[in-house]
Amino acid sequence: MAVQDRIKRYRRSGGAADLVRVEVLVPADRRGDILSEAARMRNEHRLRKERLQRSIDQALSLYRLRVLDNIDLDRLSDLKEKSRVVANALMERGDARAFAIGRRMLAELGS
Repeated sequence: MAVQDRIKRYRRSGGAADLVRVEVLVPADRRGDILSEAARMRNEHRLRKERLQRSIDQALSLYRLRVLDNIDLDRLSDLKEKSRVVANALMERGDARAFAIGRRMLAELGS
């Protein structure tokens, strides 16, 4: 696989998925501040994705047959879409625990 193809795949589905490159001009003595802020934002983004994925996994293990029986998650392209669909299905068709999981997912999407 060519280097450029590997880079494109990494940005599309690897560790850099959902991230964009930004170039800014800052004073030389403040460069570290920008780098640390960018690292913090990347970490928050990855943690949010992990929490959403855990919530989806929990919902699938608890409610796949009862609530998510006619939903094909493979047709949805990204984690946000999957989370929104699963959360709405849980809230509309599930019990109180399903509703709580759905609200938590929607709150995570909103933040």
